[in-house]
Amino acid sequence: MGNEHFWSAALSRSSEALEHGALIPLTTSRLQCPGPGGEHFELRQLNAQLPRHHRPEGPKPNPFRPWDSELEIEAIGLEHVLILNKYPVQLGHMLLITRQWAPQVHWLTFADWNALVQVDRDTSGLWFFNSGPKAGASQPHRHLQLLRRPNGETSCPREGWFCSLLAKRSAQQSGGTDDVLMNSCVVAQRPNHADPVQEARVLHGLYRSLAMGLALGDAETERAPLAPYNLLLTPDWMALIRRRQERSSGFSLNALGFAGYLLATENSDLDWLERNGGERLLQKVVSQISDATDDSESSMTSG
Repeated sequence: MGNEHFWSAALSRSSEALEHGALIPLTTSRLQCPGPGGEHFELRQLNAQLPRHHRPEGPKPNPFRPWDSELEIEAIGLEHVLILNKYPVQLGHMLLITRQWAPQVHWLTFADWNALVQVDRDTSGLWFFNSGPKAGASQPHRHLQLLRRPNGETSCPREGWFCSLLAKRSAQQSGGTDDVLMNSCVVAQRPNHADPVQEARVLHGLYRSLAMGLALGDAETERAPLAPYNLLLTPDWMALIRRRQERSSGFSLNALGFAGYLLATENSDLDWLERNGGERLLQKVVSQISDATDDSESSMTSG
């Protein structure tokens, strides 16, 4: 991690934006996560209505064309801008957005990864990306999100799960599992490179490789991924999760759900969560790699 210039700028801009009412933090209360495996999740109860852009009904104007200048942190190259999330889940919650329109449902490009590396080399943490509405994206304009983590701090509550899966895959122990979550996720150790441009190329290549391993298609031949997905990136690993739907039991789930962060609203079924646990909640919204194979074979048979 570098000098954390972007983190300092995010804190300064947050203070100003709060004073002017441009920043509206989500007010939540921390709850003990009930059910089996609750210790691997952080559950919060929303103390107000969901912001308009998170509600399923009604039109959603693009807040990034133009973006609010009071939320701008800094330009990142010629194609991207780093801004504050208007509805942050933590102080200094950042968004890396494209200056011009780029769809959230299309592939991340080398330019996206190059901009990410420029930020990440200075200020790092938990990056996440929701590829579209079924993966929990609230906006169609391309944006990656960053929750800063200090050096040595665990990136997320379910980090151990991803590290365990990474160890199994490295030891070639992935075959024969009936674990729904494992069969819907691919994970790889994050590579490092001294040159930032080369690092961006390597990350872009790893992302494409994981996407093919998740049966999302090849970015060179498919205009868009064949299924919605979430991406998580830490200083140590990258993971993609194949999605089937956005919500279950009243919980809206994006990439942060798989990181172990759950947000309960007035519609959330906490009794169900107590009976079944967070892992089961995640299982209900994923699509296993085998599902894609079955769909393909079914299509060939019917054709």
